[in-house]
Amino acid sequence: MSGSDGLATFEDFQKLDIRAGTITRAEPFPEARRPAIKLWVDFGGDLGVKRSSAQITVHYAPEDLVGRQVLAVVNFPPRQIGPFLSEVLVLGLPDAEGAVVLVRPDKPVPLGGRLY
Repeated sequence: MSGSDGLATFEDFQKLDIRAGTITRAEPFPEARRPAIKLWVDFGGDLGVKRSSAQITVHYAPEDLVGRQVLAVVNFPPRQIGPFLSEVLVLGLPDAEGAVVLVRPDKPVPLGGRLY
């Protein structure tokens, strides 16, 4: 955050590249320290398919995720998680017990659509 008061500026927000993508593949990730699912998310265009590891096992099974649209930060550096390279951060919010619920558009949007 840029300000000394802890507030983010609009310019800070614009640095985040948050895009819509569709999950094309999902697999269990038993090697992860915390329960997780490996995701392959198609953002279309120049971004194409990117991988992510998501700790979403409380509310989601891999077989239920394919075809679901999600939002993800696509301009963070890749992160090695065990044997898996996570290239994007799929966004979620904690429920009342702290389990992650995915953030997604409530209507279909084009692949790669940017959040503004």
